[in-house]
Parts: sequence; structure tokens; C-alpha cells
Amino acid sequence: MSEPTREASEADDLRAEQTPAKYILFAVVTIVFTAIDQWTKILVQRNIGPLREEIQVIDGFLSFVHAENPGAAFGMFGGSEYRMYFFAVFTVIALFVLGRMLYELPRDDRFQNVALGLITSGAIGNAIDRVMKQSVTDFIRVYTENPTLKNWLEGSFYGSAEWPSFNIADAAIVIGMGMFVVHWLFLEEEEEDDDEADPKPSGDSEADTAEAS
Repeated sequence: MSEPTREASEADDLRAEQTPAKYILFAVVTIVFTAIDQWTKILVQRNIGPLREEIQVIDGFLSFVHAENPGAAFGMFGGSEYRMYFFAVFTVIALFVLGRMLYELPRDDRFQNVALGLITSGAIGNAIDRVMKQSVTDFIRVYTENPTLKNWLEGSFYGSAEWPSFNIADAAIVIGMGMFVVHWLFLEEEEEDDDEADPKPSGDSEADTAEAS
């Protein structure tokens, strides 16, 4: 009887990683943060006038505003008549890639699972806005009124002492991407070292199979 090919072995390994717990964790993170994103946007739309009102949270650093962004990050593509088609294609591709990453993710890798859930919630949250009203509600304003820091930022390449307003979906995407960077820099090598220290006892399993036959 011939030995299984490498492709077949990899397919078996992938199937072994498909457990309900992995998908439940992903679904919980995605649903919870999508719900928080939509709830906060509804609160802003109902209670803060667009471009007029502002709620101070931390004086000179953080406040809540109401801005409608028809484009992407930093207002890109906001004036393009084809922006909705671009966002639709981009969102579909992004969700497909995220789904594939989840499928290939080890079942016990909760760290990257949460990261994928955060990024997916952000993509879905902003996509809901674009479908419902062709713009995204941003409301978190981060800035500085410190004279020294403000002058330095305004004189730097950035040219402003205020970060473009954003929302929970944007924050979830950034946090999720940051978690992937942390995993790549600090956790991936540790997992590889653990795998090398504890190799799979393939020989034992083969011997057991032979004895059983």
C-alpha cells in the first residue's frame, strides 16, 4: 500500500484543525465587535450633530464628534463615482482572504483567531454603513492642544496635530493587524521552538496501525 502524498497529508492536517470551538470563538468576536460598532454609530447619529457638536472626553486629547466619510481611510476615493464598486470588490476579497486564513489557522491559536475576528468585524461594520447610507460614520477624535507637541506635529511631515476621526470598526482592524505583528515578531518563533521540542510521534502511530492489522 503506497504512502499518502504530501498534499493528502496536508489536507488531512487541515481537516483535523476544523473544530467547532475555533469557529465559535471567531464568530463571537466578530458578532460582538460588529454590534458594538453599529450601536456606537447609532448613538452618535442620534445625539451629536454632524460637524457641529463635540463631546469632550479628555480635554485636549480625546472627544466624540460626528463625521460622515464617503471614502476610505483619510477620505481616499471620497469623490469617485465608482467608489461603491471599489469598496464592494475590496470587501468581498478581504472577507474571502480572512475566511481562508481562519480555515488554515491551528485550532488552538486563539490569539490569531481573535485578531481575525477583530479585522472581520471592522470590515463588516464599515461595509454595513456603506450599503445603508453610502458613507461611514466616524466619531472618535484624537488630537493635542499641548503647545510644544502641537507646534512640532504641525511642522512635521504629517502637518497636523489631529488624527483623522475614526470609529470602532477602524480601531478593531488596527488592533487586529497589530496583534498579527506581535505574533509575527514575538510568538511565532516560540511556537516553532515548541514544535521542534515536541515532535509528533508518527512512528508510534504507524507501529500501532501495523500491530492492529
